[in-house]
Amino acid sequence: MLLIEDESVKSFMSNLTSQISEWLEAGKLQRVVLVIMSKATGEVLERWNFRIETDNEVVDKGVSREKSDKEIMREIQAIMRQVASSVTYLPCLDETCVFDVLAYTDTDVAVPFTWIESDPKLIANPQMVKLHGFDTKIHKVDTLVSYKNDEWDEEE
Repeated sequence: MLLIEDESVKSFMSNLTSQISEWLEAGKLQRVVLVIMSKATGEVLERWNFRIETDNEVVDKGVSREKSDKEIMREIQAIMRQVASSVTYLPCLDETCVFDVLAYTDTDVAVPFTWIESDPKLIANPQMVKLHGFDTKIHKVDTLVSYKNDEWDEEE
């Protein structure tokens, strides 16, 4: 397990998780995308897309839908295992990279001043792999990773 030591990254992650939690609890978050880019060129190398569907009846009307924490954790652990095993098919990132997080929200959401508008940071002609999703009975999350298709793979 790796721990963050850089204070600016800790602050970024704390602000990010706090804001995403707020939007998630309000049912206003549609998608979170983790983008990994080349530090030198800014080219997008990987795009981890987490699409979120919210049961608005639960959020708006307080309707109760139960699923055990143990069952939810089991589903999340399955996704984490899949993410960890993705090293078997994702190209090796042999350059210094940076990351960004994109949050797709409802249009009526107030955006904090520390957040800025962004392009979707897409990858031209990507390879895509759909990962397992999970469902908390309030939120359903589907996961898709897109990555840059290496040119030499096309010639084989």
